[in-house]
Amino acid sequence: MAREHHVYTLLVQTGRSADDGLPDGSTGAALLCYASGVDEAEAVRETVAVLKQADLSPLDVTGYGTLQDRLSDGEEIEDEERALMERAAAENAVIVAQATPLYDEDD
Repeated sequence: MAREHHVYTLLVQTGRSADDGLPDGSTGAALLCYASGVDEAEAVRETVAVLKQADLSPLDVTGYGTLQDRLSDGEEIEDEERALMERAAAENAVIVAQATPLYDEDD
């Protein structure tokens, strides 16, 4: 019997690599992702694999749980965010919802 997939909210911090497409001068990026998996560990593995295929260099992943986890923690989830989570579930995919370049504060 197939195990049920859930969508997990992940924040991935990346470093730099040659063809990552990040802005000049940035030291990496913070990526807000929604990833499908039977558990959070699988969602993290899939996300890291997809980002590596995209020439990004994942350094750290922080998990924020499923939609239900976040709601039970008292978070308010906007309709747009819910739609991205539903898309990740429907497509059994990793969705990068937001990418924020990071810069060294000494610059």
